[in-house]
Amino acid sequence: MAKEKKLTTAAGIPVDDNQTSLTAGQRGPTLLQDHYLLEKLAHFNRERIPERVVHAKAAGAHGILTITNDISKYSKAKLFAKKGKKIEVLGRFSTVAGEKGSADTVRDVRGFALKFYTEEGNWDMVGNNTPVFFIRDAIKFPDFIHSQKRDPQTNTRSDTMQWDFWSQVPEALHQVTILFSDRGIPKGIPFMNGYGSHTYSFINAKNERFWVKFHFKTKQGIQCMMQDEADRLAGQDPDYHTRHLFEAIKKGDCPKWTFYVQVMPEKEAETYRWNPFDLTKVWPHKDYPLIEVGEMEMNRNPENYFAEIEQAAFSPANVVPGISFSPCKMLQARIFAYADAHRYRLGVNFERLPVNRPHVEVNNYQRDGHMRFDDNGGASPNYEPNSFGGPLADPAYKEPPLKISGDADRYEQKRGVDDDYIQPGNLFRLMPAAEQQRLIANICGSLGKTPKSIQEKMVAHFRRADKNYGDGIATGLGLK
Repeated sequence: MAKEKKLTTAAGIPVDDNQTSLTAGQRGPTLLQDHYLLEKLAHFNRERIPERVVHAKAAGAHGILTITNDISKYSKAKLFAKKGKKIEVLGRFSTVAGEKGSADTVRDVRGFALKFYTEEGNWDMVGNNTPVFFIRDAIKFPDFIHSQKRDPQTNTRSDTMQWDFWSQVPEALHQVTILFSDRGIPKGIPFMNGYGSHTYSFINAKNERFWVKFHFKTKQGIQCMMQDEADRLAGQDPDYHTRHLFEAIKKGDCPKWTFYVQVMPEKEAETYRWNPFDLTKVWPHKDYPLIEVGEMEMNRNPENYFAEIEQAAFSPANVVPGISFSPCKMLQARIFAYADAHRYRLGVNFERLPVNRPHVEVNNYQRDGHMRFDDNGGASPNYEPNSFGGPLADPAYKEPPLKISGDADRYEQKRGVDDDYIQPGNLFRLMPAAEQQRLIANICGSLGKTPKSIQEKMVAHFRRADKNYGDGIATGLGLK
């Protein structure tokens, strides 16, 4: 029999009664001095921290990345140092547009965020289950997300808002094609791939830079859910994906992914057919084949969802020596935006929460702020330079210079007039005929709820990608 625990206040003071309030007489009003009642109600009022603006609904788990291949010629990161090396990892898998209580089986992109607790600090790979995105310049991001959220007047989701935005941003066509294909609704978290999506960089021991893309390919195989089944589950079991992942790990059916990279020598970016930093484009595998790095297994459920998953804070700014950034405009903005969102949601000391704290010693001059729950640096100096043994920067970790040229201006990233249509058309033509028909039906089901003028704009875009693609949608919408 478990030993009884004594109920206390947050200050550790024993509680004499957790069932009745302190009142003036049996029928009298409650007394303000019932500090335990006030503490209980005040804490309850604050149990919900601000939810994420995007990626609010998620499942999560802990796991292990095992390195299976030597890629040290590309990266000096110590996590890749030898075959068989194991790195602890935390994964968070989310929908994007819906709120925290929304259904798991909606048609949406899925977030695929991983935190690797390495010996050189935390590496966060914050990606999606798609290799591309709707936009390539972060200045459009708030507008794009607004189009995915609720109408400011009706407070309902609006097909018109999203299609109106997409009809004027043709770079979205590649991601739209993926979203409305079978892969728009995964059968479950174990049955989808994960991608870093952005181009990042590797730096090796010779200080050579390579451009790199990250891929996590499911070992369970891609499995997708048809729209009618997804709609049924949204009503019957809105937490279907969350429950499925938890129960699979609980019974030992732990999902696995193979970790690959695509690597491009730094110089080749200047002449490659596509802008390699354009988030709406993929690098064809025939040009840059997948190179295996390791195997990731999610094998441990959280003991407490709030502490380990809701408070988990991922940021593309968290890279370790040997992994770095690229000129991708979306990545450049996310380096700031993600950490800033966590400071808003969790407080300036969010990296000190147990789930976010690196598994290595942390030394810096950050002090004070909300929820500083360690010794706050004690008596050590809080400025630098100093004469009292404070931590020093190490120039050995300096990256090679990134060559930059050109005038400061606002540039479009594509390299040709048809750049935004070629890859979506190629993707459509890769699909079997039955999948093409389902894609067209899914698009018509949503686009058909919008004004005719928006339908006509979108059909013109689809036709530029592939005539049969556009004609099929036009027919489905009853347009000439």
